[in-house]
Amino acid sequence: MRTVRRAATLVLVIVASLAAQRFRPDDPIRSEPAPRDIGDHPRRKINQYYDFYRNQFTGPGQSNEDPGGPFAAQSVNTLGEVLDSAWFTNRNLSHQEIVQGPTRKGREPDTSKPWTVVDAKSEGVTPGLEIIDGKGSRYLLKFDPVSNPEMATGADVVGAKLLHALGYWVPEYYIVHFKRDQLVVGKDVQFVDQFARRRKMRERDINELLVRVARSPGGRRKGEYRAVASLYLPGRGVGPFKFYGRRKGDLNDFIPHEHRRELRGYHVVSAWLAHHDSRSINTLDVLMNEGGKKYIRHYLLDFGSTLGSAATKSKSAREGNAYLYDFKNSAINLLTLGLYIRDWERAHYPYYPSIGRIEWKTFDPEEWVPNYPNRAFLNRLPEDNFWAAKKIMRFTDEDIRAVVATGEYSDKKAESWLVEVLTKRRDKIGRTYFNQLLPLDEFRLKDGSLTYTDLLAHFRLGEPVKTTLQWHSFDNTTGKLTPLAGETTLKVPSQASGGPDRYWAAQLTGPDSKKRVTVYLRGAKEIVGLERTAQ
Repeated sequence: MRTVRRAATLVLVIVASLAAQRFRPDDPIRSEPAPRDIGDHPRRKINQYYDFYRNQFTGPGQSNEDPGGPFAAQSVNTLGEVLDSAWFTNRNLSHQEIVQGPTRKGREPDTSKPWTVVDAKSEGVTPGLEIIDGKGSRYLLKFDPVSNPEMATGADVVGAKLLHALGYWVPEYYIVHFKRDQLVVGKDVQFVDQFARRRKMRERDINELLVRVARSPGGRRKGEYRAVASLYLPGRGVGPFKFYGRRKGDLNDFIPHEHRRELRGYHVVSAWLAHHDSRSINTLDVLMNEGGKKYIRHYLLDFGSTLGSAATKSKSAREGNAYLYDFKNSAINLLTLGLYIRDWERAHYPYYPSIGRIEWKTFDPEEWVPNYPNRAFLNRLPEDNFWAAKKIMRFTDEDIRAVVATGEYSDKKAESWLVEVLTKRRDKIGRTYFNQLLPLDEFRLKDGSLTYTDLLAHFRLGEPVKTTLQWHSFDNTTGKLTPLAGETTLKVPSQASGGPDRYWAAQLTGPDSKKRVTVYLRGAKEIVGLERTAQ
């Protein structure tokens, strides 16, 4: 019995010791724990009007203004990188892989046989058709408004490829061209018409729907329709996710959504892509079944409101610059009798119908807003902005140009303008958020010295930052840093050695002494942590 007690006491001591440590033996980890089986999961709906009210007027979730705030992101490792998970996966893609995006050769709709229409959406300005192709694959066809051929379909494809390369889960979108006889009505397909009557669908209903959509521009596509075909996601859709809280019944959803760096950083991404409609209704949780284990994967979808598109029309100047309900702007208009003109109201938009309205000269990523408040966006901290900016800046001009070309825009001037806008907005994001913190990254050990990349200089966004350095010993239990006398160069100090229980730290400070980066080493051969401070 005494031996058992001693063993139990030893286990408790070890557990308590690990709990007190800043760094664990397996740091830095790269992924969240393997998902647990949650079994069947009910589908839920989120009413878009309720979602607007909840986010606009009640402030859901945990705010950085609450007691104990501000709250650091929780879905990251000790290097500050987002973990691979059912929310996000780090993809180190080649140029060709970026251009390919989530699509795969042979998974586009097969046009060798007619497409069977099995469902339709008749409401709204641009309808949608659900089809099954000759291979038995199911797709949702979405179209462009008559006033703007190529606009929404191009935005869907370009937006999805860029988001996929960044690391988000997105559907596969394929631009397709087809003639009317490619579509046939399936047997006993039910249809809700414009009078809200549910009845059997007829061939005439398809004709009436297609009257309201744009055709492919002239040339060899004359007489054909252009659409984006979205391949149905694997698994079973169980409804959207929220940008706050956790999903009830999902055992793997252990981090409040407002504290996920990938969702906070999605504000910066949405600003870049002008995705003013980045809200819950444009997400989908999918119940996956892999290896007999069921878990939920979280998708972003519907990018027809990115770039210059508002899906059914071109963007207005207000979209992305003010909330739908904006008390502050309304008060200013009232007090100035509407005479106060904001910069974005003076913006010049070279108007291309296939692109819609988007520009870069008045773009300010810090001032950009979606249609209504989003708790994850509001909770973002400089570290979250910095993470997203790094991801966006890794797209080269060539990457952006090639991805935009996959939107298949017939007007090459419009295509060139969109490339210019995305590259200029990218650079504004880099300048804005690399200056919020000390812009040093990609730390590594080489030939006994610490090296890094100055992101401002690397991306030609500014002059190299002058820094000072001080080495410290680091107590992994107490968190105490003890300066090492005279050790102020990038060379790792000679005394920095030892096994996995010895830790060291290099603290780099910029011209603004509040901006620092502390790099933590285990022994003298492994970087295990980064800490960025701005105050």
